[in-house]
Amino acid sequence: MAHSQTEHKDRRATFLSLVAAADNFPFGPVEDRYYQLYLPGDDQPHGYMLPEVVARMPSIAAIEVEHKVPRRVNVLDKSHGTDTPGAVNAAFQELVDMCIERKTFRALAGMHSEPFAIPSTRYERPVQVERFAAQLFAYTFRDSEMYVWIPRRAAHLFTYPGMLDTTVAGGVKAGASPLQTIIEEAREEALLAEDVFRRLARCRGTITHMSMSGEESPAEKGLVCPDYTFVYDMELPPDVVPRPNDDEVAGFTTMTAEDLKAAMLREEFKDDSAVVLVDFLIRHGVITPENEPDFVEITMRLHRKLPFRT
Repeated sequence: MAHSQTEHKDRRATFLSLVAAADNFPFGPVEDRYYQLYLPGDDQPHGYMLPEVVARMPSIAAIEVEHKVPRRVNVLDKSHGTDTPGAVNAAFQELVDMCIERKTFRALAGMHSEPFAIPSTRYERPVQVERFAAQLFAYTFRDSEMYVWIPRRAAHLFTYPGMLDTTVAGGVKAGASPLQTIIEEAREEALLAEDVFRRLARCRGTITHMSMSGEESPAEKGLVCPDYTFVYDMELPPDVVPRPNDDEVAGFTTMTAEDLKAAMLREEFKDDSAVVLVDFLIRHGVITPENEPDFVEITMRLHRKLPFRT
């Protein structure tokens, strides 16, 4: 959600504060404050759930709740081992369907979304509910200066309407690879051809952070959001121009490194995109130990160790 000019005057952003906004989940033990989500036959938790979310969650036979600390939400295998991933997916689907029908949570926005795989489950097929992301920065050079292609999000979007974003981004759907995802998103969002992408794009690593939804979120406050992002760079020739191809992007513009820094510090980028952009500017030598006093903490916060398997 866009911030008002008054808010900007009252709060001076820094690159560290931008990273901290997307990595604001507390460090240290939290088991007594949350329910942990467990899947059948797996002794590792796959998520944290707010007590108020668990309290409002519809009761279904395939999900068992333990209220004594350490509190747990256990997904049961109603197939008794004959099709565990199918049973888990069916349990999640039943729960989501009921929540949408009853309008239980704002986070669902009264609609279904694409399935995303829970990372590193130990089954032969994906279990679908969470998401991880892939993001792309497309840039070009003019007179030896780097210009990055930046889109503005459409005003009607449920989250961060009207704010700036990375060139292309998308959640990695169940059964798809990060590369497949970003190729499809590049075509759908920016009319970038697959052959151009495969020839020019390079994966530059991952970023990890963990946040809680705040007052500005249209979803419930305090939802725990662990996230890891595959980051791609692509240097475009001057004659290749990204163009909107769906209703999620209002338009593209090019920004210099100084333009990017100024827009970031005015908090014009959505939170998770600002984090990826900080990493981009570090990798391209724009943010350095010499010009950024919080350089070490920033680089550490960009690669947080998540408490769940990835």
